[in-house]
Amino acid sequence: MSGPRADTAAFHARLEALERQVRAAVDRRRGDDPQPDDPFRGLYVTHDQAINLLDSRAGSGVSSQAAAEAADAADAGRLGDLIAAFGLDDAEVALLVIAVAPDVDPRFERLYGYLNDDVTRRRPTIGLTMELAGLVPGDPSARARLSASGRLVRRGLLVIEDRDRPFLGRSLRSPDRVTAFLLGDDTPDAGVEPLLDASIAPDLRTAPIGLARAIGSGVRLSYLREASGSAPATGAASAIALAGIAFMAIDLQRLPTSTDPTETLAAALLEARLREAVLIAGPLDQILERAPSAIAGLADAGWPMVLYGTRAWEPSWARAVPLQLEAPVLDVDDRSRFWRQALDRRPEAPSNGHLAPLIGATEAFHMTPQQIERAVESGLLLAVSQDRDLSASDLQAGARRQNAAGLERLARRIEPSAGWDDLVVPTDVGRQLHELAGRARQRDRVLGEWKIGGRSNRGRGITALFAGESGTGKTLSAEVIAQELGLDLYVIDLSTVVDKYIGETEKNLDRIFTEADRVNGVLLFDEADAIFGKRSEVRDARDRYANVEVAYLLQRMERFDGLAVLTTNLRANLDESFTRRLDAIIDFPTPDEDARQALWRMHLPAQLPQADDLDLDFLARRFALAGGNIRNICVTAAYFAAEADAPVGMADLIRATGREYQKLGRLTLEAEFGDYHGLLAS
Repeated sequence: MSGPRADTAAFHARLEALERQVRAAVDRRRGDDPQPDDPFRGLYVTHDQAINLLDSRAGSGVSSQAAAEAADAADAGRLGDLIAAFGLDDAEVALLVIAVAPDVDPRFERLYGYLNDDVTRRRPTIGLTMELAGLVPGDPSARARLSASGRLVRRGLLVIEDRDRPFLGRSLRSPDRVTAFLLGDDTPDAGVEPLLDASIAPDLRTAPIGLARAIGSGVRLSYLREASGSAPATGAASAIALAGIAFMAIDLQRLPTSTDPTETLAAALLEARLREAVLIAGPLDQILERAPSAIAGLADAGWPMVLYGTRAWEPSWARAVPLQLEAPVLDVDDRSRFWRQALDRRPEAPSNGHLAPLIGATEAFHMTPQQIERAVESGLLLAVSQDRDLSASDLQAGARRQNAAGLERLARRIEPSAGWDDLVVPTDVGRQLHELAGRARQRDRVLGEWKIGGRSNRGRGITALFAGESGTGKTLSAEVIAQELGLDLYVIDLSTVVDKYIGETEKNLDRIFTEADRVNGVLLFDEADAIFGKRSEVRDARDRYANVEVAYLLQRMERFDGLAVLTTNLRANLDESFTRRLDAIIDFPTPDEDARQALWRMHLPAQLPQADDLDLDFLARRFALAGGNIRNICVTAAYFAAEADAPVGMADLIRATGREYQKLGRLTLEAEFGDYHGLLAS
């Protein structure tokens, strides 16, 4: 049989030494046993059987020569790496080898059963382990090595079982991952492997120098506060690489809800120690909601690590005091570089000379390098499914699919399909909408690169107010801007926000803004005056809390980093304090006759069967309606025509207009409907 691997020879030498210690223990049992020939000694393992097991080398996997050579060498290879990573002394190494032995050589199972005088207990007890290691059971320092606070147990190398038994009768085992490591296997633990994020690659140009300096000088615990557009995992990896140290990153968002975070984080920490790598873990937000004590077990372990999350670090999370830094925010150039690198790595992507338009279409997306990688892959898959080359819209669609799903539980997501050609608004309104879209595209350059705006506590978000009567195009304009930027539109359902109980509305809105900070999208508060109304004079407790609610909203909007659009039918109802905080206020007037005619033509498309008697000039001239009302009339008329199996005629439009007037509470006067008034009764 072949000898052990070179890097596991020292470990096998330790097993050989343990075998001699077990032989001596067996001899002591025989000398102390008044009935050494009792056939029930050790239940089913007799003394002769134990001697035979010791004399047999079947299944050991180690040749005598190899073991002898290894025994002469100092602890090295895998065992030496483990000793260095965990800071073990010789006694602790001996204790660990005793616990690992049954998992490596099956003879030790039966031998331990014999020495325990109970063949059903085939793992070493604490008492047997101390005996084989030459420790005195009554020595407090020796007992402390195998207690829950001992280094072996605290750092995950040993697990104590049967805790209801007396201390010396408790069994010991070593995790399978430790045994596998000592035998030369680097396969990660099954619970940790899905969390490992191998896509994180260092980028020294974005490395936080302060973090790199701290890690290089021996700082054990660091915490990066995550913000919109930041890349904490990449920043941490870059800083660690700059310090010349290995790292291991885990994504805690992948942790199943059915999994105990404490056990998984302990296994991840053990994996990082075995790899002698700095641990990068986050985001912590979900763990803090489920099992906050798990963070303490990780942070207080004393192993170098960088944690990150969106919340500010709270001292109650752990005893250890972390270095607290803001996660690096990627600017436009950084993101463009990551997009280019991700596309360059894919042979099916366009060549380098054709990348500029594709990358330019992604400027509005604030994404991490990992999200960019997944967005490129998603966009390429979409292009393949439609048998065409990758386009800018594919990349934008791939980027949108990286949005977290949390906001969809609080808002209605719309994937925009309307463009500028679908919008019929006055020239000045159209110009202001284009300016708003340009502001969203260029905010990183203006606020970040050019530093315009001074040292303000406001976020980089953009907030606009669309004011005008219902149906004048406010919501459609928000959709067009989202389409222009390649973003999704999230319409906030106010019924899920406003709550009669004090403080609940603020909580709901904070939840919305928090989730919105994690997605690339346009946030639309329709009929916003319902929650952004004027503060009033305080006459009772209800007024006081209503004013507190508005004040909170003013502060929270200033910290929002996305694009938010508020619509209202009654601009005068909004609190004056919002005016200063708004980046744009666009008034949508009721369309004039020319605009109404364009709306009628747009909502009666060429593919719609139309009769020859349509008089759109009359409709535009006589009926002062908004675009939304005109759309409703055209849809209703189409249903009338479909039911009659005929093209849409003037009678259908007049009847549909009458129905719309009824909805609006208007009178259908003959002076307004003219010669077509008689059609209303048909």
